[in-house]
Amino acid sequence: MGILGTTLTLLVGPTVAVPAPPTMIENLSRVDVTTSDEGRSGFQLTFDAGRSGPMDLVDYPLLLNPLLKPFNRVILLVVFGSLPRVLMDGIITHQELTPGSRPGASTLTVTGEDVSVMMDLEEKSAEHPAQDETIIANLLILQYAQYGLIPTVIPPIAIDPPIPIERIPVQQGTDLQYLNEMAARHGYVFFVTAGPAPFVNMAYWGPPPRLSVPQRALSVDFGPETNVDSISFRTNALAPTRVSGNIQDRTTNQTIPVETFVSTRPPLSSQPAMLTQSSVRSTQLRTSGLNAMQAFARAQGTTDASSDVLTAEGQLDALRYGDLLMPRGLAGLRGAGYAHDGIYYVKRVKHSIKRGEYKQQFTLTREGSGSITPAVIP
Repeated sequence: MGILGTTLTLLVGPTVAVPAPPTMIENLSRVDVTTSDEGRSGFQLTFDAGRSGPMDLVDYPLLLNPLLKPFNRVILLVVFGSLPRVLMDGIITHQELTPGSRPGASTLTVTGEDVSVMMDLEEKSAEHPAQDETIIANLLILQYAQYGLIPTVIPPIAIDPPIPIERIPVQQGTDLQYLNEMAARHGYVFFVTAGPAPFVNMAYWGPPPRLSVPQRALSVDFGPETNVDSISFRTNALAPTRVSGNIQDRTTNQTIPVETFVSTRPPLSSQPAMLTQSSVRSTQLRTSGLNAMQAFARAQGTTDASSDVLTAEGQLDALRYGDLLMPRGLAGLRGAGYAHDGIYYVKRVKHSIKRGEYKQQFTLTREGSGSITPAVIP
C-alpha cells in the first residue's frame, strides 16, 4: 500500500506472519494504529468486503480467508522516505462486518492489540519468593519470548528484596495486570514497543522515558514551516499531588514521617505547576507493612505520576512534518508562544493511513508552562 512515497507493508499469519496476498492489500482501505505509554497499543484494519462473482455466493471472501482469524499475528511496516519502521506487532482480537446497502459498500473491520494482550489472558495465583519487583518483571516478560519480547526493566528508587520468612510477594491476576500493578507503586509505566525489527518487541518497565533526544519540532503558525493542522492546550490545576503521612517501619517499629514536595522526573518546563501554584492537592499516605524507604518510594511515585499538568492535543500531516512522530519520547514545539513552546513528552500518537494521506493525532504532556530552552530542533 503506497502513500505518496510512503510504503505500508502488511504481514499476517497464525504463527509466523507472512506478507498479505495482493487481493487483501487491494481491499485494504484504511489503517489506524494507536500507541501510548499507558495500556495496550492497538490497530484497526478496514477492508472493502464486497462480493464480486459466483464464487462469493457462500460468504464474503475476506471472512473465508484464514489469515484474518482472531489471534492471528499482524505486523505493520512503514517505509517513510528510506527508513523502515515497525509500526505495530499485534494480535487480532475482534472482527466487525458491516454489509452495505449498495454494491461495493460492505466493509470488514479487523481490530487488535499489541502482543502484550497475550499476557492478559490467564489469571494466576502465584507466589514469587525471594524476588523483588525488578526480578519479577524480568521473569514475567521472558515467559513470552515466543512473541519476541525483550525486557527493559529499570530498577525503582527503593529495592527491598523480600525475605521469605517475613513476606512473599503474591500475584493475583494476569501477568499484565501484575506488571502494571507493580509499576503503579512507583509511578512507573509498562508498555510494549514494536521493533526495531519485525518479530521483535521491546517490553519496557520503568519511569516514562524522558531522557531521549527530542524529535523534530512541531511548528504551529510558523508560516511555510507550519506542519501542525490543529492543536489545543489544556491545563489541569488539580493534577499535582503531594503525599504526606506517617509510616510504622516494619523493621524498626518506629513511626517515621513521610512527605513529598516535587516530582523527581526530569523537568520539561520552567514553571512547574507544583512549585508555582498557590494551592496543590495533598493526600494522606495510607499503607502498612513497609519499611520507610519503600513507603517514601510509593509516596514519591504518586507525586511523580500526578505531575502532567499541561496537555497539548492536535493533529499533523506526516508528509508535511517530514517524519513520523513517535510516542514514548520527547518532541519540540514552536510557534505557540513562550508559555506553550518548548519540549514535551509524547504520551500518545494515533496513525491514520489511507491512500494519499497520512495523518497523526498526538497527545503531549509536561509539568507546567514555560520553555526551558531558547530553541528546539527544527
